[in-house]
Amino acid sequence: MNWGILGPGSIAEKFAAAIQQENKSIYGVASRKLEKAEDFASRHGVIHAYGSYEELLSDEQVDIVYLATPHSNHYEYMIDCLQHGKHVLCEKAITVNSRQLREIKELAQHRDLVVAEAMTIYHMPLYEKLKEFIASGELGPLHMIQVSFGSVKEKDGSNRFFNEDLAGGALFDIGSYALSFTRYFLSSQPEDIQTTVKKYNTGVDDQSGIILQNKEGEMAVISLSFSAKFPKRGILAFEKGYITVDDFPRASQAVAQYLDGATKTISAGDTDKGLTYEVSAMNHYVSCGEQADTLSLSMDVMEIMDYVRKQWQLRYPFPFE
Repeated sequence: MNWGILGPGSIAEKFAAAIQQENKSIYGVASRKLEKAEDFASRHGVIHAYGSYEELLSDEQVDIVYLATPHSNHYEYMIDCLQHGKHVLCEKAITVNSRQLREIKELAQHRDLVVAEAMTIYHMPLYEKLKEFIASGELGPLHMIQVSFGSVKEKDGSNRFFNEDLAGGALFDIGSYALSFTRYFLSSQPEDIQTTVKKYNTGVDDQSGIILQNKEGEMAVISLSFSAKFPKRGILAFEKGYITVDDFPRASQAVAQYLDGATKTISAGDTDKGLTYEVSAMNHYVSCGEQADTLSLSMDVMEIMDYVRKQWQLRYPFPFE
């Protein structure tokens, strides 16, 4: 598979190494400035550098595009990719609303192309193993999920974390991980959603609390903050014990604790290969002609975000929103 990179920013720097590790080469990289693309290409061994996104998308040798631009314009660039016949692996958050993602999904299906979100949680081997362990019934039925993610960001309205024009805010950044973790383990999409928020002076969310409940009665409590540092921790609570997953975005280990105090460590995968697993999964989808089975989870998360932002009265001031 020939991979092309759109948007050679900081996350693309890390993802390029993952593509190299899995594919042994990167076909192309595009930036709005040729010099930036050429610099990125020289540092990462990329074969071709393009001074515009259109040039890369017009190259028929490109099979898969990794999209690493700000999520405020993911929608329009994904449309361009699909119209040029390219499969797309898009950084989180994959879009800024479910309407955008639904349109992307329909276009991809119409053109027999694969679209997936570059969400580590959906591809880390640990999570599949945890689902198998939960399905064994050893801990009984799931009742509660607690997820926390706090990361202190520089209070600057011009950076991507707090810039309203770039769809800033904790929800679309760290919240995408927390909600993806939650939805991965819930038996069904939540029906009851309650939330509260503290906004930054640009109008985007700085910190929040989100409570979810589905038809099975499973509940989730999610805490997010750009003003306070606290653990990236997910806890799955059952009748007979609980499972703790620390550093959950790229976790390779979890600990199950039983009511009698006994513990069991569950391990799978390698934290350092988190992005490589995403590349491998995308290669598999495309080579086998399969749609990404994770896209339905991305859609569910986006619908939750829609509802949460509606309660917050948070709407971004750009097209397609």
